[in-house]
Amino acid sequence: MQPSTTPPDTVVVGRIGRPHGVRGEVTVEVRTDDPDLRFAPGAALLTEPAGRGPLTVTGSRWHREVLLLSVEGPGGRPVDSREAAEELRDTLLHVPVAELPPLEDPDAYYDHQLVGLTARLPDGTELGEVVAVRHEGADLLVVRRVDGGELLVPFVTAIVPTVDLPGGALVVDPPEGLLDL
Repeated sequence: MQPSTTPPDTVVVGRIGRPHGVRGEVTVEVRTDDPDLRFAPGAALLTEPAGRGPLTVTGSRWHREVLLLSVEGPGGRPVDSREAAEELRDTLLHVPVAELPPLEDPDAYYDHQLVGLTARLPDGTELGEVVAVRHEGADLLVVRRVDGGELLVPFVTAIVPTVDLPGGALVVDPPEGLLDL
């Protein structure tokens, strides 16, 4: 696996999946709340691995519940065949964090803001570090425990009552059994 060459001040908004048809369209696993804005024609997307882009969206449409994109590669080179689209499979699509709109809800966070925070119990004991956020029906924080292993913490106010972004930490007030391995 290649090391990441994408700047740290970006956030993943999608992942290219399999080709669709024979004219170069690609399916996209959407990882943004506003795909119609983020993947609008003309949108520029950074890529990981970096050698595959940047990509410019030339067309965007929904097919059933799957987003399909037509894109151009570096230098305006169109991706216009199934083979060219296949070369983009598993490419992560990034945008600069600075392009993200501010969140209106003070209790809402972008995933990248939560990753890296220290998870602490209400008494201040360090539980571990948030290493990912999963969206599987409910939002789940993936915490790499200090004592080894991972813990999935439902990201709801009753269990995570405090998020202190400037302080780099959040409080996990676990219900009985959550911390059991």
